[in-house]
Amino acid sequence: MNLSFLDRVQPLAFFILRFVLGIIMLVHGYHKVFGGLHHHAQFVASMGMPAWLGYVSAFTEFLGGIALIAGVLTRFAAFAVCIDMCVAIAKVHWSHGLTGQGGYEFPLSLAAISFALIFTGAGPISVDWLMGRK
Repeated sequence: MNLSFLDRVQPLAFFILRFVLGIIMLVHGYHKVFGGLHHHAQFVASMGMPAWLGYVSAFTEFLGGIALIAGVLTRFAAFAVCIDMCVAIAKVHWSHGLTGQGGYEFPLSLAAISFALIFTGAGPISVDWLMGRK
């Protein structure tokens, strides 16, 4: 079986992974940054972490989402999102189990996508590629 067609559309796959992860992170971050940044920081503090990490988390999601959509500093943004999702799993979702209300299946999926992007980079449909940061 000749799979050369799949090789030719591989850049589209990287773009779709980045774009979908970016949109999800942008939307989640937007609600935190513009709809209750201080509240999110208090929530983070209530879990025994420094409140300033709430600000880091919100801006990681918002700005990281924008970076992923554009494909700029992709590996750095993916690394930050991966850490953000791992902390969310450990501190918020783990006690609810894998599936069900509040479970960690969704943040685990986002962490896995971001983990893959750390190693693959943005792909050819990206600002990173245009700037020579392949």
